[in-house]
Amino acid sequence: MTAPISAPLTPYATLLGFTRYVDRTGPTKASFVGGLRRQRASRSGFNPHGQFVKALKADIAFHTGGTHLAQVVDVVKPRWRPLYQSLVPGATAWLHSLGEPAGVDLAQTRDALAMLGDLPIKINPHFGIRYADGRAEAVRLHFDEAPPSEEATLAALHLTARHMDAVLPHAEPVLVDVRRGITHRMPDNARPNEIESWLAGEAAAFRAIWSAAA
Repeated sequence: MTAPISAPLTPYATLLGFTRYVDRTGPTKASFVGGLRRQRASRSGFNPHGQFVKALKADIAFHTGGTHLAQVVDVVKPRWRPLYQSLVPGATAWLHSLGEPAGVDLAQTRDALAMLGDLPIKINPHFGIRYADGRAEAVRLHFDEAPPSEEATLAALHLTARHMDAVLPHAEPVLVDVRRGITHRMPDNARPNEIESWLAGEAAAFRAIWSAAA
């Protein structure tokens, strides 16, 4: 009896994976996509930031100005404590930059599926916020030690804005550099058509590398 042939893995990326991919150059792109493909095949992957995001959302929802962030460092597993200690100061500074805690509420976002050519990309903000004046933002958090590059920022903001009707209607996409407490927005001089063409080329190359790694 012959062993069943496993179905080929369809090329697919999360917003985080795709923005990290466009940030790379040369041979590192191929090795990165190969790693994503192997991770998908093994269904592996762990998010160490889960409790951190939950604490940040709690501070927004309950208008506590950083209390939950301060506490989460003590309750997270010891192996993740240094990571959380490096994230909390910047996240707290960002929280305070939003204004009076009572003037900001948590808003529900929904995931969306973007198609760049034939490549599906999961658009998944961490949460939304709504201000007292009615403005809303769909927030994606950047946790890496290095600040987000211009390319990664443009890709994340453009793809989120493209699907904002599904994610959080009438909101603005923002990328928050957690370690530095800095909010990145789409620049005023951005040219959406040029960004779209650039990303379409990146997506086509991603698909080709994915298929070659089979």
